Amino acid sequence: MKRLLAFTGALLLCATGFSQTTTVTWKTDVQQKNDTLYTIVFTGRIADGYHTYGTVTEMGYPAGIEFAKGSGYTAIGSLYDLGTKEDYEGEMVYFNEIRLGQDIAAKGQDVKVAGELNWQSCNEDYCNMPEYWKFNVDIKASPATLQGSIDSASPTRGFNWGIVIEAILWGFAALLTPCVFPMVPMTVSFFMKGASSPAAGRFRASMYGLFIVLLYTVPISLIILITRIVGGDAVTADIFNWLATHWLPNIIFFIVFMIFAASFFGAFEIVLPSKLVNKSDKGVDKGGLLGTFFMALTLVLVSFSCTGPIVGSVLIKATQGEFWEPMIAMLAFSLAFALPFTVLAFFPSLLKNMPKSGGWLNSVKVVLGFVEVALGFKFLSVADQTYHWGLLDREVYLAIWIVVFTLLGFYLLGKIRFANDDKVEHVSVKRLTLAIAVFSFVVYMIPGMFGAPLKALSGYLPPITTQDFVIGQNSTATSSAPAQTVSEGQKKYDLHLPLGLQGYFTLEEGLAAAKEAGKPVFVDITGHGCVNCREMESRVWSAPEVLEILNNDYIVVALYTDDKQKLAEEDWVRTETGEVLKTLGRANSYIVRTKFGVNAQPNYVLLSPDGEQLAPVRGYDLDIQGFVDFLRSGLEAAD
Repeated sequence: MKRLLAFTGALLLCATGFSQTTTVTWKTDVQQKNDTLYTIVFTGRIADGYHTYGTVTEMGYPAGIEFAKGSGYTAIGSLYDLGTKEDYEGEMVYFNEIRLGQDIAAKGQDVKVAGELNWQSCNEDYCNMPEYWKFNVDIKASPATLQGSIDSASPTRGFNWGIVIEAILWGFAALLTPCVFPMVPMTVSFFMKGASSPAAGRFRASMYGLFIVLLYTVPISLIILITRIVGGDAVTADIFNWLATHWLPNIIFFIVFMIFAASFFGAFEIVLPSKLVNKSDKGVDKGGLLGTFFMALTLVLVSFSCTGPIVGSVLIKATQGEFWEPMIAMLAFSLAFALPFTVLAFFPSLLKNMPKSGGWLNSVKVVLGFVEVALGFKFLSVADQTYHWGLLDREVYLAIWIVVFTLLGFYLLGKIRFANDDKVEHVSVKRLTLAIAVFSFVVYMIPGMFGAPLKALSGYLPPITTQDFVIGQNSTATSSAPAQTVSEGQKKYDLHLPLGLQGYFTLEEGLAAAKEAGKPVFVDITGHGCVNCREMESRVWSAPEVLEILNNDYIVVALYTDDKQKLAEEDWVRTETGEVLKTLGRANSYIVRTKFGVNAQPNYVLLSPDGEQLAPVRGYDLDIQGFVDFLRSGLEAAD
């Protein structure tokens, strides 16, 4: 008996010695992202003297999560860190508090999520065994809260910084155009007249640069702001959508580019009415701040014949439904354009080091002419695609570009001369380098005549579905399974999907097909004039792993927001104000704006056959693996 009591006591002593107190006290919170996506936030209070690890660690036991069996929800991705870690002996750890997040796709508004959280804590002497904490979380959302969450989390694409960079580069390049370069000596002459003090001179120079920026930026900003105040984001988006896709502005831009190209080739000289320029120039003589303003106005007016097409091209690329992009692109261009003139205004003596205008400047002018011919056809192509005229199929467009850039190469080698050109006695190294680059570009384009994808130009070319001859035309469908069968989707409206995919062009048809097939829906929010959409299709969709998922596991719906086809009467859409939308583009634009909170292209949405959103909206992103993960998350949420 004594031995039994001693043995029992020893066991109790061992149990006491090896027991450990929970080092982290947890609580949970639920944050709603949209109508189906939630984040469970785990916040843990760490006991004094201890630290713990997050979801990534090399030294300790990483935090993890295991879900109990349940229905009505799907875990999206894995557990991730939300808090701020500290460096502790070369390892990132948490002290005092740890925050972790887990995304959940819920299939209803009242869902119970249960599971077990695990982690490890350490102090200065030793690390505890992994610890566990069971949790039960109720996910509930009232209709009011749900709508508020959707409004606050309306998905939009990331800001396109490429447009800003391009605008900056064009702003600097504009200095070399024939209309702008002659303003350099005028600027220096004006500011060499001196000021009452050095400080006053610097102030005038600063205001000169500011006026140039404002004269370029304010008009376009006012247009955007006024339309937004009058009609909200929808009106602003519709105006820029009209500007970017309607045949009238696109044809006008095409004609303007051709006229400017002819002028640059020496056919005639484009100048603004002398009366307008003279009135502005007279204001310069008034001196002071008003004179500085009129000097900036003169620069903007005189240079507009060269910068106008550049500005138009940058703005057109930024008119994919975004509110801020056109304004910021214009600001970026004007800042870069104004910078050299502001520097000259500060230091007018720099004029002595500037090269004199002459034959080299006319050569720059002619090269810009060739570039404007090529770029001008992009506007005609947009109108052609949105209205289905069939004028500029892909091979016709490529043929024009090949000829244009071939002629540019011969010009750089001195084989072609225009009226105002000096005779090229010998080819300089600079000309030869440019000629090599141009002819290399021509060689790159030639395989495109036979169906090569030309991914670097995918955003500028008409879709390959418009090309009559493509070698191995059916080889793009890399999936081993049969392609989706579409009975009415492509017959009802004259549109096609890229890469041999089959699909639908109204959301209603796509959801009906999804219910029949038991598959989720991949919604492609796109447009004929969307450069980034073509780039995504060429660089991301074409990846075998992406194409296989789209072809086998999803019903694909392409919603063109700029197509001008007339809708069948049963497909007309009535807005909340009673307006009836009768064209495919306007109806799709309204649907994606009101249903998904999307006002830009490209964007991608994953839906269940019942129309429930399965994952956050994904925008323009060339990360192939990220796109694969996005598609798989939708499949997991749909199970």
